[in-house]
Amino acid sequence: MKIVNLVCSKGRTGFYFDDQRAIKAGAKADGSAYIGQPVTPGFTAVRQAGESISVMLVLENGQVAYGDCAAVQYSGAGGRDPLFLAEDFIPVIEKHIKPALVGKEADSFKKLSEMVESITVDGKRLHTAIRYGVTQAILDAVARATCRQMCEVVADEYGCTVSDHMIPVFTQSGDSRYDNADKMIMKGAAVLPHALINNVDTKLGRKGEKLAEYVGWLRDRILKLRQSQDYNPVMHIDVYGTIGAAFGNDNYTGMADYLQQLEEIAKPFHLRIEGPMDVEEREGQMLALKALTAELDRRGSTVEIVADEWCNTLEDIKYFADNKAGHMVQIKTPDLGGINNTVEAVLYCKEKGIGAYQGGTCNETDRSAQICVQCAMATQPDQILAKPGMGVDEGFMIVYNEMQRILALRAAKQ
Repeated sequence: MKIVNLVCSKGRTGFYFDDQRAIKAGAKADGSAYIGQPVTPGFTAVRQAGESISVMLVLENGQVAYGDCAAVQYSGAGGRDPLFLAEDFIPVIEKHIKPALVGKEADSFKKLSEMVESITVDGKRLHTAIRYGVTQAILDAVARATCRQMCEVVADEYGCTVSDHMIPVFTQSGDSRYDNADKMIMKGAAVLPHALINNVDTKLGRKGEKLAEYVGWLRDRILKLRQSQDYNPVMHIDVYGTIGAAFGNDNYTGMADYLQQLEEIAKPFHLRIEGPMDVEEREGQMLALKALTAELDRRGSTVEIVADEWCNTLEDIKYFADNKAGHMVQIKTPDLGGINNTVEAVLYCKEKGIGAYQGGTCNETDRSAQICVQCAMATQPDQILAKPGMGVDEGFMIVYNEMQRILALRAAKQ
């Protein structure tokens, strides 16, 4: 079945673009906004409304397949592509993607996605957000053209098996790390709370005391509110490099000592720490994570380190996984460009025995979240992010319900 047209529409995401460098430099929160001047090129404010582009592929039988182009909250930071604004990039899609896809048979997700990934303009690949949304639409188009679920297309083309159970869902709290933790516990989130520990003085503490206090509070809150003794969520906390900032990026002994303190406080719950340090470049980040991971393993610690910053592309993920730079890698879906790269990244991590966290950003859309679920049910990562937004309820609902639909439809067919 042929693709006969490509149509774009401007959209909003479930959160905002935030200038991470400005926030780390001291921009202060003022309600939902930030006070201060932007630092990263392209930003007109420290926080500005997130934008997306819906890419709709019209099939010759009149069906419309669609996906959403979206970029991460912290665009332009950590080696990522620049700020993604719809009015700037709709013309790029119409000029360079539309002619390449219209007239093609919607018969292979992998083949068409790799074609889109290979397109260059002035010697450069297209923005990751464009590749992300267009390949989502391609996956939907192939599924519609062949009367399969998207997860079944992925499984068939990549030689994997669609899950017969739910993938653990990781919820993120934003700065409402207390109130939103209650929502997560009541809804039975398998992994929580993210917590957004992105400032040493206000959130971590110069000696890590503020985060330690929060971990203790979270432990007690789970024990108090859980509705079953069988509910034992993983504590996964993103610290945005603040542990390294407080203790020294190369002070692996000091960081490991602190992480083991948190490990004891978190018990009986398992602890993951994402982004313990940020050394501002890929090679140094890999080496630092590798050293800290090895130090924790040498001590027999159960704390898991999660790689995030400077581990953005499929090539980065393979590099970090090959070097055991972390116990788990966040596969931040918009950063990889084509959603086919997310599929390959999850499968590669599993092959190498490193944890696969199929993540993303609060700054996505309902559609990109649904299609990410479809891919996850085929590749079976260790956990998947509830997205978009920071309100917990909405993102959890979108991801949870999509998984349940997949399971119900497959059960009915069998």
